[in-house]
Amino acid sequence: MSLAGVTCLVTGAGGFLGQRIVHLLLEEEEALAEIRLLDKVFSSETLMNFARYKGKAEVKILEGDIRDAAFLHRACQGISLIIHTASIIDILGHVEKQLLWEVNVTGTQLLLEACVHSNVQYFIYTSSIEVTGPNCRGDPICNGDEETAYESSLTFPYAETKRQAEKHVLKADGQALKAGGILQTCALRSMYIFGEGSQFLQNHLDQSLLNKNIHLRTSRKEALVNPVYVGNIAWAHMQIAKALKDPEKAKQIRGQFYYISDDTPPMSYADLDYELTKELGFGIEPQLPMPLVMLYYFALLLESLSFLFRPFFRYIPSTNRHLVNLMNTQFTFSYKKAQRDFGYVPHYTWEEAKQRTGQWIASLIPQRREYLKNKTA
Repeated sequence: MSLAGVTCLVTGAGGFLGQRIVHLLLEEEEALAEIRLLDKVFSSETLMNFARYKGKAEVKILEGDIRDAAFLHRACQGISLIIHTASIIDILGHVEKQLLWEVNVTGTQLLLEACVHSNVQYFIYTSSIEVTGPNCRGDPICNGDEETAYESSLTFPYAETKRQAEKHVLKADGQALKAGGILQTCALRSMYIFGEGSQFLQNHLDQSLLNKNIHLRTSRKEALVNPVYVGNIAWAHMQIAKALKDPEKAKQIRGQFYYISDDTPPMSYADLDYELTKELGFGIEPQLPMPLVMLYYFALLLESLSFLFRPFFRYIPSTNRHLVNLMNTQFTFSYKKAQRDFGYVPHYTWEEAKQRTGQWIASLIPQRREYLKNKTA
């Protein structure tokens, strides 16, 4: 099944994952009829990257706010497929809860309403592993799947907004469209995404450069997770989009969520940073800066200070209990259901992903050194 002749809207098209999905769409052998790229703002560099692809598909750039219902209705006119990656990611509490909810949840609801009004047939939502957990107790999961029972206790705003948005998406499956037919929806729960262009990896690189090329040990070595390469999660979106067009496969996919990982070896978040840079001469601290229990209560102390200072000024702690649990809980999942239902297999091997990401990091080092030198001067 191909996407030939499909009209597709990608939200968050200027973001880390959105750009990779757009590149895959533009590289399709049988061209889409039209690709609309929606984001609040696009950098000139991003637009130049898109311009390199001289595909047959018509490309339209749409800059606007996902909270603007009228804008979304215009954007969805004539569209048959939506890949919804747009969201605000916030792990430290930099973003006000209301804004997170408005963009991640209300924005998704408005987009679903626009689908019904504009007769969009297919809707793919980029969800997150954080809608599952880990919970506040740090209960582990090893090689879990979509049937694995887990007592979630989402208290951090970002995780809760992603879970609520996913619920709205899956509940909307089967909803009648204005001109007939039904809306078909599904969600991909991505693991932590790494690869070229990752702002998180750039931030971690800056920290290690300031620490004399030594990565901070932010997670225990035994806290295994299975990160996914950006090229592979983008590939999963393409595979499920094609499967939705197949009536038989669509029966299995509709209203379902899927965990998407790849063949990256399970490792801790901190050890991923090290694996991607060790050939560049980087090392890693051997242990956490303090015992895990102490680290948890240190995070609680910082959160308490933030609460006490709130009437006077806004203090954002450098860590929090949710992040400590997230970074130090074993939490791995299989992609076998995605493989069975819509034929997902990773497009890139771990060695390819590591090489590509490592080359990108190597290219960043001179400019980041200069930036940090000027910043600390």
